[in-house]
Amino acid sequence: MMPTLDLTTAVWRKSTYSDGGANNCLEVADGHPGIVPVRDSKRPDGPVLVFAAGCWGAFLAGVRTEGSTRTRG
Repeated sequence: MMPTLDLTTAVWRKSTYSDGGANNCLEVADGHPGIVPVRDSKRPDGPVLVFAAGCWGAFLAGVRTEGSTRTRG
């Protein structure tokens, strides 16, 4: 069984790619060694997904690579 993660004092931040004003992006909570908690900004009291830090880093690397190869149209 996984231990319960207390995120009541977590400080959440939005992606630097978001426009900052809209509630339609992901938020992450820093300061949790080895893991990255992620939630939907529209549902701050909703479920939280927890990723291993290495997996989250690989995901971000993939997103950055994909974003740099796409053309806007």
